[in-house]
Amino acid sequence: PGSLGKLESMSIQLAGITGTVKPEFNHKTVMVMAADHGVCEEGVSAFPAEVTQQMLYNMLSGGAAINVLARHAGADVKVVDVGVNADVAHPDLVSRKVRMGTSNMAKGPAMLRTEAEQAILAGAEAVAEAFEDGTRLFVTGELGIGNTTASAAVVCALTGLEPEV
Repeated sequence: PGSLGKLESMSIQLAGITGTVKPEFNHKTVMVMAADHGVCEEGVSAFPAEVTQQMLYNMLSGGAAINVLARHAGADVKVVDVGVNADVAHPDLVSRKVRMGTSNMAKGPAMLRTEAEQAILAGAEAVAEAFEDGTRLFVTGELGIGNTTASAAVVCALTGLEPEV
């Protein structure tokens, strides 16, 4: 007991969640939420914001690193457009666009509260649909140039840490 470390506690937790001693997850999905970040105007990324759309199409065509990892794990990749700053059309894209990218958070609020709530609900709806289709294990991901800056701002707001930390 205890020799598997975190894997052991995780397996116990999964057994508890599923109510099965030996849970099987035959249908797995990587759920990637995609959006553009207005803070890119500040030069926070080595890449221009337009790269989000290019990466989105690469992911939808199965050519991104996450696609390789998902194939290795036997998982599907679902890409959800919550706020890409372009009209993207692809048969495999889950469209839940709240708006065309966020505003620049360095100059004001990135989103209205109602938009943030709508984006969260969009993710919940996409997961519920995949669950209805048989997915029982989810991995989350994100796509969007400027996402590290947005994520760091959220961590700072939640923890009180300074950005340098």
